[in-house]
Amino acid sequence: MAHLGKRVVLIGTGFVGSSYAFALLNQGITEELVLIDVNQEKAEGDAMDLNHGLPFSPSPTKIWFGDYRDCENADLVVITAGANQKPEETRLDLVHKNMKIFESIVSEVMKSGFNGIFLVATNPVDVLTYATWKFSGLPHERVIGSGTILDTARFRYLLGQYFRVDARNVHAYIIGEHGDTELPVWSHADIGGKAVTEFIRERKQYKQEDLETIFANVRDAAYHIIERKGATYYGIAMGLARLTKAILQNENSVLTVSAYLNGEYGHADIYIGVPAIVNRGGIREIVELKLSEAEKEKFSHSATVLKNVLNPFFGNKAHPS
Repeated sequence: MAHLGKRVVLIGTGFVGSSYAFALLNQGITEELVLIDVNQEKAEGDAMDLNHGLPFSPSPTKIWFGDYRDCENADLVVITAGANQKPEETRLDLVHKNMKIFESIVSEVMKSGFNGIFLVATNPVDVLTYATWKFSGLPHERVIGSGTILDTARFRYLLGQYFRVDARNVHAYIIGEHGDTELPVWSHADIGGKAVTEFIRERKQYKQEDLETIFANVRDAAYHIIERKGATYYGIAMGLARLTKAILQNENSVLTVSAYLNGEYGHADIYIGVPAIVNRGGIREIVELKLSEAEKEKFSHSATVLKNVLNPFFGNKAHPS
């Protein structure tokens, strides 16, 4: 890679982007943070505001409002720019608006000589991560989407609440599209090594139908939040900060991200949310869980929905690199 320090370039300083920048500063994750936005005054104001918090930060961070030339030496370019999801709108409804925006952004980044890792958060994230890979020509392991990292966090939080256990001790994944066709992997959900299904069997106060409600609340969480406050941003910002830390600190952490499948889970040529090992090189490998037959069917349905959305844009065109 071109640069051995820790430089993150953030493209898009809206609700998600500015919350992410704030999380990075609070946790002292990166040495340099560059903010880029079409609304230059907003990005400049954010840089000023964040810099005023530096005396309270755990480690020094150089923060400035910049432009695409700053991407040349970036380790990570994080894209949160794009049209937001409106009430009653699905994430997939956003695809036409955001595809054009992304083609322009990615080409500008690549013109700088960027040779790091892309992290995509804009919705529909699985579709736009695939688009970023196509537009950039980078190896697929160096293009990552936030995928179901937030859905998995929501899932763990709600299961922790239900079973009265710290969410950090709940091990459970949401996989598939970050959207309406995602699915819970109940066959691998456990608390401290004990299967959630065992808790249900052994204790009368827990019921199977409650688990179905928990998943519905995970899947529809964004709609509930958008209805109340217009957008979701704190949760995903924390998820992006977690991913950034895993990459920059070479953690080899297992996180549910939008990753490129090349035969894993029976699918290929698609970006979709699955557990993957993330490190300084991007996605080291996909963690392929043994799914139940019902889970396999749901995952295939999710993959098919995403492929149908991508088809009009990319069809079976070869990867440009």
